[in-house]
Amino acid sequence: MTAKEPLSEADLRVVEAQLGRPPRDAVAVAHRCPCGNPDVVATAPRLSDGTPFPTLYYLTCPRASSEVGTLEAGGVMSQLTDRLRHDAELAAAYRHAHEAYLTDRSRFGAVPEIENVSAGGMPDRVKCLHVLVAHALAAGQGVNPLGDEALALLPAWWARGACVPSDVRQATGS
Repeated sequence: MTAKEPLSEADLRVVEAQLGRPPRDAVAVAHRCPCGNPDVVATAPRLSDGTPFPTLYYLTCPRASSEVGTLEAGGVMSQLTDRLRHDAELAAAYRHAHEAYLTDRSRFGAVPEIENVSAGGMPDRVKCLHVLVAHALAAGQGVNPLGDEALALLPAWWARGACVPSDVRQATGS
């Protein structure tokens, strides 16, 4: 299982500032940016209003999200999907990423409506690079090959400093 840590009040405040809204049923920090802020949260597979939610790993950093959006706009998703159609080894590795994602999510509860549905288009296509990058960050290199590739294309979004200033974190008393 991917290492996760509890979502503290300070983390929750940072994620809310990153998103510009309260996060929906975030249950853990799945990855921290080199700046120290959460940049991926784990979300409950069933939201508090009862809605099934297949996206376990949610990219929260606005800088990272913007850079991923640039990749999407540049046609990277269709290029990766095309590669899946022609590269059996890549397709098998991507299917394994899908299975790993499902296993990770199942640890937060079973939701029959989304039992074999992961996120990001896995296992057959690339629908959302944000999810694949979030999975790559949370799971670590080597789990999601297309997430790893997309992550490698991104600049160091943290190089200009934290996307949310430290006083937001400190305002919670942490």
